[in-house]
Amino acid sequence: MGALFFFRLGSYPFSNPDEGRYAEIPREMLVTGDWVTPRLDGVNYFEKPPLVYWVTAASERLFGLNEWAVRAVPVLFALWGVLLTYTAARRLHGRTAGLAAAVVLGTSVLWFVVGHIPILDMAVSVFMAWALFSFLLAVREPAGPRRRWLFYQLYIAMALATLTKGFMGFLVTGAVMFLWLLVFNQWKRLRPLHLPTGALLFLAIAAPWHVLAALRNPTWAHRYIVYEHFLRFLTDTATGHPAKWWYFIPIVLLGLFPWVGFLWAAGRDALRGGWARRAENAEAWFFVTWAGFIFLFFSASHSKLAPYILPIFPALAVLIGPWLARTIEAAKGAKRLRAGLGVFAFVCGLLAVALVVVVSRPALVRMDADQAQTLQAPAFTMAAVLLLGGILAPWVAKRHGPRPALAAVAATVTAMFVGLQFAAPQLNKPGTRDLALYVQAHAQAGDRVLHYHSFFHDFTFYAGRTVDVVDGKGELEVEEDAAAQASGRFMNEADFRRLWSQPGRVYAVARRRDVEAPPGTAQADAGPPLLFADPSFHYLKLAESPDHILFSNQP
Repeated sequence: MGALFFFRLGSYPFSNPDEGRYAEIPREMLVTGDWVTPRLDGVNYFEKPPLVYWVTAASERLFGLNEWAVRAVPVLFALWGVLLTYTAARRLHGRTAGLAAAVVLGTSVLWFVVGHIPILDMAVSVFMAWALFSFLLAVREPAGPRRRWLFYQLYIAMALATLTKGFMGFLVTGAVMFLWLLVFNQWKRLRPLHLPTGALLFLAIAAPWHVLAALRNPTWAHRYIVYEHFLRFLTDTATGHPAKWWYFIPIVLLGLFPWVGFLWAAGRDALRGGWARRAENAEAWFFVTWAGFIFLFFSASHSKLAPYILPIFPALAVLIGPWLARTIEAAKGAKRLRAGLGVFAFVCGLLAVALVVVVSRPALVRMDADQAQTLQAPAFTMAAVLLLGGILAPWVAKRHGPRPALAAVAATVTAMFVGLQFAAPQLNKPGTRDLALYVQAHAQAGDRVLHYHSFFHDFTFYAGRTVDVVDGKGELEVEEDAAAQASGRFMNEADFRRLWSQPGRVYAVARRRDVEAPPGTAQADAGPPLLFADPSFHYLKLAESPDHILFSNQP
């Protein structure tokens, strides 16, 4: 599984904005030596705590400033999550169940995909899973060193989750544990929970950065606590990611592919006897509480993105994995798999058709025709693999039994992931790497480099320098940084024109659509002319990509 996750990891550039942002903030930590205040383009960035930035910076220092070093961090977290799931399921249900749960998690689409993107969601999901697994295993143990160590792992994991993505690291995990204890009357199993020493351990890990960040930055509390923890959750105006209440339903169903078809049977079997036998099945109900509460929590939020729901996947894997392990050994195992394999075959067919349609008729999904053409080979290959696997797995179950059938399911999705890694360079949003490397090679110390009407997060990483910005800020939190506001680096159009006409050399990067009309189209009548259409603006193109242009005021 490790080889699958690391396959072609550094073979394509970062996309904008997320990958570029989470590569650049750690790079700036290395340059400045400031490990307390995260910065993006030299501007204070308080959206999230710094733990993943620290880990990524360590990887960049160890392996260099490259894509592999940055993407290795979420991959290692993803594999750690698989190992934690194996360990927990093995303790609860035995070795075969542990292996099955690990395979379910590691080959689920959403877990695999997010495991290749340098964002915070994989890390916080793993820490939350570590905390919740530790809690359940701890309450099963009698008083003694083993129980104490499991509870200490709980406090450590919650502290690390808090340093990864804020207060949800202990509030959400704490709510899951409290709800399970309350609803299923498990209070007797709670003591001893080693709270005094555990709380000190939690604070020793989580508190220092919060205290130092607050002392060094007067705007930190408003941005980090008020805006990020409350306004983003409670209001539409504070987030750019609103969505309907049902947003995460298709995300979970597709993200759990190829195992989603087995979820209903696994849950029904784990909760056999229903509410009347809730005390007997309390541990299974813990995983239902885990998945259900987190699902409802993020569904209620006004800010929704697909990776947010990732923390429920270890719980679902520990429900599905043991059921698959029991089914393999059952006398009528193939029959028990029939419905799940039917869902698998149906989704395989659906995905295969979708892949062919998208690359054959890109206008239907507003995809660029050239991009669709470059994607045809991997898309057709993945479609063929899915069709073959969807047909083969049910047939193998009927002829050879459940174990080879499940192996066929895992092999199908593994082959699909290999194809996905070959398609990844074309799926990524076009970035500015080539333009940044040009600037890195040619710009002198006194030259100014700026971004026009936007901020390109990957550029600063590849160029190895911060930039000025004209009438745009992207994710930059300039309003939270008085020094950045006073620096003169963030300017309006008039300031840009004055700088452009001065003797010093200026490089500028812009989206093509912001400076020139597309070929074959007329300049829009409304509003001022685009920059390159203004006869008074003199410039020299230095490099360009399909979406971006690098130009200068001097040859």
